[in-house]
Amino acid sequence: MLTLMNKPTHSVSPSRQANDKLDVLEHDGRVRVLLVDFLCITWAVAIAELLRFGLDGQSLDIGSVATPYPLVSVVLDVLWWVGLGALGTRQPRIQGFGTEEYRRVTTASLWLFGGIALVSYVFQLDTARGYVAVALPLGIISLLIGRWALRKDLIHRRKSGQHLRRVLVVGGAQSAAHLARQLGAYPAAGYQPVAAYLTTSDATESWPEDLQLPVIGKGKDLEGILAAVETAAADSVAISGADVDPPTLRQLGWTLTARDIGMFMAPALTDVAGPRIHMQQLAGLPLIHVTTPNLEGLKAVAKRGFDICASLALLIILAIPMCVVAMLVKLDSSGAAMFRQTRIGRSGEVFSMLKFRSMVVDAEQQLARLTELNQGNGVLFKMKDDPRVTKVGRFIRRYSIDELPQLFNVLMGDMSLVGPRPPLPVEVETYDEFAHRRLLVKPGLTGPWQVSGRSDLSWDDSIRLDLYYVENWSMFQDMIYLLRTVRAVFAKDGAY
Repeated sequence: MLTLMNKPTHSVSPSRQANDKLDVLEHDGRVRVLLVDFLCITWAVAIAELLRFGLDGQSLDIGSVATPYPLVSVVLDVLWWVGLGALGTRQPRIQGFGTEEYRRVTTASLWLFGGIALVSYVFQLDTARGYVAVALPLGIISLLIGRWALRKDLIHRRKSGQHLRRVLVVGGAQSAAHLARQLGAYPAAGYQPVAAYLTTSDATESWPEDLQLPVIGKGKDLEGILAAVETAAADSVAISGADVDPPTLRQLGWTLTARDIGMFMAPALTDVAGPRIHMQQLAGLPLIHVTTPNLEGLKAVAKRGFDICASLALLIILAIPMCVVAMLVKLDSSGAAMFRQTRIGRSGEVFSMLKFRSMVVDAEQQLARLTELNQGNGVLFKMKDDPRVTKVGRFIRRYSIDELPQLFNVLMGDMSLVGPRPPLPVEVETYDEFAHRRLLVKPGLTGPWQVSGRSDLSWDDSIRLDLYYVENWSMFQDMIYLLRTVRAVFAKDGAY
């Protein structure tokens, strides 16, 4: 103990050095977010004022005081900018991955303008409705675009090795390996597993050989874990399935906090999104409640209503382009412009899915001789250079134009705009008990499969993504998938 106390004060541990470096990077990131938020808000409010009042001097009567709208705009800028920080939209842990950042930005903005409406009503302020009606949507859109641009830059930096938290994974061999794989698979989230410390010595639980991550210790004692943190120069500790007694975990948390090293727990609960998880404190014990997916009721009515309105609007807008595509398909090769295929819908119901024909008429008959050339995921047949695809078909498949007739399926109620990929009957025959949960909701024109690689995905990944959607469905998530679909279509990844 005396030896520790007599160490030179200038010595700095590797973990402390790593954390200091990360703090500097996170500070730079916060400055960028603050600046972008300020510019987006100021621009939106200025445009709203200009469109509503022009260059004429207008004022808002607050009691007996006539307050010029330029001053009102300055106050709104400040309140909006501060409100975004107060609701935690700038926390580093939500930046770069997931939808939480976008959700908080939208929620903070709506709360602010809801408060403005309430204050205006209570104090009978004649706030210009056109001013508010322009500032709110324009501000939200500007903020979301600004955050998206910052996220793209942050993801690029993280993939190049910057802004990453060095994580020591602590737990049993299997649970720690699973957590390390998940963290390593998503560098955009900002976590880089650098080493593992195993809390079990069971010989039956061997460390996977394919996981290139050093194991730098074993045991359940506090000193061993802390030594591993220093050896790995970690600035964060991730604990998964650790067979460590609560007093040791509590001491570990205290010690890591004193060293400014982060710690987070990863329960053995996968593919469950935040809205279904609720924390409850019981005598100092944090309990995690997982609610049952809500697939019925008002939410289902809202989803169906959105499907009807959106599909009808899109069919009206795209009527002429779809007619042009149908003519090109007919001119390119003999046969009908439309192709009907049997698919399985919600609760196992059979329906005919519509597509623009992208292959020759006898494509199904030619399938048998091409089976051995399958480049798909084992269950679905896919070829990057399928000889059955026509010239026009190759183009419309690349940009997913062939799927536009499915808007009729959405309008008729067989499909939804967003949902799991509509499966073939032969696929459903291979489903196990869990995969059948994909059929709890209507299949979608787009969804997790469409925006995550399409035909390049393995069968297991396709099932996992669809099950995640079913278990964690929300209207907000649907909107995110629709926005991501636009990018996926033009990126053309997995489209063949």
